Amino acid sequence: MTPTRAGRSFAWLAAAALLLAGCGVGGDGSGGTDPGAAAGIAPGADVVVPPVDANDALAARVPGEIRADGRLTIGIEPTYPPNEFTAPDGTTVVGMGVDLGRAVADRLGLTAEFATGQFSGIIPGIQGGRYEAGISSFTANPERAAVVDMVGYFSAGTSLVVRTGNPLGVRPDELCGRAVGVQAGTVQVEDVAARNADCTASGREPIAVTELLAQTDVTLALATSRIDAMLADSPVASYAVTTTGGMVEVVGAPYDTAPYGIALSKDRGGYTDAVRGALQTLIDDGTYRAILDRWNVADGAIGTAEVSG
Repeated sequence: MTPTRAGRSFAWLAAAALLLAGCGVGGDGSGGTDPGAAAGIAPGADVVVPPVDANDALAARVPGEIRADGRLTIGIEPTYPPNEFTAPDGTTVVGMGVDLGRAVADRLGLTAEFATGQFSGIIPGIQGGRYEAGISSFTANPERAAVVDMVGYFSAGTSLVVRTGNPLGVRPDELCGRAVGVQAGTVQVEDVAARNADCTASGREPIAVTELLAQTDVTLALATSRIDAMLADSPVASYAVTTTGGMVEVVGAPYDTAPYGIALSKDRGGYTDAVRGALQTLIDDGTYRAILDRWNVADGAIGTAEVSG
């Protein structure tokens, strides 16, 4: 029997509760776990991602202190599906960024080890040597590129998401007087603050901003009608539509598009070039596209891996 909308909604809320319960639990996601193994997590779980062989020339450019233990320690904040998040088992980290991090490590002859932490602490952790890379949907902006190298791997913008059939007709320039959710520490915080300032300056009702630590909490708040809309990165918005059984929908096209970047320490010899080269080979041989197809985010595909900073 095909489930009703209410049935799909209940199932999604139950799954969301499991996901939210797992978001604070650490897990390295290593050991060869197939990131599409948990049913329903990856929208295109039937997409085959080919094994990734090491490239000896690129591997030789990785600094010896990173190659010494055979691991590439990657910092992530796993509450941002479908990019990086914790599976319902509460320990395994999965997502588009996790798949890419694992593939880059494999190409460099290393094993990816994912270390979870607060989003705001990952770049300082790279600078301090705690992490050897950071893959956590970091927009490659000038401020970040000033302190770390950023190897671009995906093009994302901001999307507005509302409940399906929302009669308010909300658009990005019509948020005054509405309850809008964003995840703390994201570019959407600054976005909604600027929009709110415009609302008050023009004598309109202010935006009631709900800022939550986890994007999964923001999505759940929208699906359960605690907010009217949310602003989120475009792949996150698309995934919310997929995983809520149509309870929410994206309004219009993404705006303020910019690349995500793999964050790396500066001044480490050929390390940044090795990571950029590894990513480019994955783009060229189709592995990159297969990963994006697995997570239904191919709209953000890039053709050339470039370095900012």
